[in-house]
Amino acid sequence: MPLHLTKVAFGCDSIDYLAQRLASRGGPWGLTTRYLPKRHAEIVEGGSLFWILKHQLIGRTPIIGFGEAEGGRTAILMEPRLILVHPQPKRAHQGWRYLEAEHAPRDLGEGGEGADELPPEMLGELAAMGLV
Repeated sequence: MPLHLTKVAFGCDSIDYLAQRLASRGGPWGLTTRYLPKRHAEIVEGGSLFWILKHQLIGRTPIIGFGEAEGGRTAILMEPRLILVHPQPKRAHQGWRYLEAEHAPRDLGEGGEGADELPPEMLGELAAMGLV
């Protein structure tokens, strides 16, 4: 089972804005961090970065690998897309944290028929009310 990471979507006030921000990155892009995760081999085997917005896991971005960044830092290389998930409560934290696969929320396309067709802003409001 793949291992995932969680991170706060800092500076994003909506799912729509986060999706636009990721899409504007173009090809694979890197998020820098100070240290290479010790369990990086487990993450590369199908792991994702799950985004926390307003104290909920709301979406994920597939991780494709790790690389070197400027200043001896590490780049977490990801696809430039947001896959919406069933919202799940998650406290905010600094940096990233591990998320075991069995605790990760399902994608909205899995059992949430039609929910992935809703506008991201509306989906965020419904999630805030606990309706999806």
